[in-house]
Amino acid sequence: MSASAKRVVWELPAWIEAELDLTRALRSDEEKMRLAIEVARRNIDRGGGPFGAAIVNGETGAVLSVGANWVVPQRSSLLHAEIAAIAFAQVALESYSLASGAYELIASSEPCIQCLGATVWSGVRRLVCGAGVAAAEAIGFDEGPRRDDWVSQLETRGIGVRLGVLASEAEAVLAEYGKRGKPVYAVTRIP
Repeated sequence: MSASAKRVVWELPAWIEAELDLTRALRSDEEKMRLAIEVARRNIDRGGGPFGAAIVNGETGAVLSVGANWVVPQRSSLLHAEIAAIAFAQVALESYSLASGAYELIASSEPCIQCLGATVWSGVRRLVCGAGVAAAEAIGFDEGPRRDDWVSQLETRGIGVRLGVLASEAEAVLAEYGKRGKPVYAVTRIP
C-alpha cells in the first residue's frame, strides 16, 4: 500500500472563504438556502457538482461550515455536499457529533441515500432542502433507493424536515449543470 493510500485528506477549496461571506447570521430558511444554492452555483464553475450545503446554528444563525459536491475534483465518491458540510462542521467542533447544539443541515437538493444516512448519524436537529430529488435524477444523477417515508423516518428520530425552500432556484442550478454537459457520475459509469 502506498503512503498516500494510508490517509484521506479533504480540503476546503480556497474560494469558499475568499468569495463567500460566512460571518453574517442567517435567520430565515430562505437566507440559509440562498447560501447553499450560491455554493452550488459557484462550485460548478470550479469543476465540482451542482450541490451545495451548509451547517447553520438554528438558534443564532451562525454558519458553522459549508460543503459542495467535490466528488470529481477531490476523487472521492463520499464527498457529496452534505457529507462535506457535516465533516467540516464536526472538525470545527472537534466532535464526531453535532448533537451538542441546534445545528441544521441546509441542502440545495433533497439527500441521496448516502447523505440521508449521514444526516441521521450526524446529530443535526433539522434538515432543510431546496430542489426535489427528481430534479437531480432528471439530469442523470442516481440518488439511490430512498424509502418513500424518509421524511417521517427522520422526524421519528427527532430531525425536523422542511422541503422545497427556494426549489425553483435550486432546480435552475441543476438544470444549468445538465445543459453544460458536466460530469454526471454513477456507480456504473465513470465520466
